[in-house]
Amino acid sequence: MDIRVLASSSSGNCYKISDGQTSLLLECGISIQRIRQGLGFRLSEVDGCLVTHEHKDHCKAAGDVIKAGIDVYMSYGTKEALGIDGHRVKVVKAREQFRIGTFTILPFETEHDAKEPLGYLIYSNLTGNKLLFATDTYYIRYKFAGLTHIMVECNYASDILQSNIEDGLIPEGLKNRLLESHFSLDNVKNFLLANDLSKVQEIYLMHLSSGNSDAERFKREIQEITGKQIIVC
Repeated sequence: MDIRVLASSSSGNCYKISDGQTSLLLECGISIQRIRQGLGFRLSEVDGCLVTHEHKDHCKAAGDVIKAGIDVYMSYGTKEALGIDGHRVKVVKAREQFRIGTFTILPFETEHDAKEPLGYLIYSNLTGNKLLFATDTYYIRYKFAGLTHIMVECNYASDILQSNIEDGLIPEGLKNRLLESHFSLDNVKNFLLANDLSKVQEIYLMHLSSGNSDAERFKREIQEITGKQIIVC
């Protein structure tokens, strides 16, 4: 599985995956110009775009991606929240799989302050690789077998967040939103330990908070408990 990170932060998220035959965008939360540049101006090679929810840092360019002739897949709730329509807007449902080229995709529910957020389990019928993509969620209710690649949000560490609150750098009110909408370091660890990682080749940590995270620490601690290659986006 070829994975390319175009952007990963609260300012914008966009990733490209390919199994050598089918290419997908995961999120389109940056400008279409940045997407084109990140893809070497080969946007026409993209076969579809999966969007997790309606927040702009995940879907900013949805309309422009559609105008470029690419189908964009999302939940009905996300579609309604965005107020977009058309034959290239493809509504998908949690736990109902669909196909794009050589990929079989299973959406699943996530926990975020959005209308109907989704994560995606993506299986390549060409290579046998299985990718889990989950971002902007404080909890994942499912376990997954046979994963080869994991892309998961690791937004903040509770102790860093609490220290920032005590120092007056972060409003107390923001704490509750983070606790109820984003994946903490501890929750990521618990999630990974609850799953079978025997076939996992790489774990990508996405969407780190600019002020409540520590990239080197997150990489080190997750590497220690998994023994896997960790890439911080």
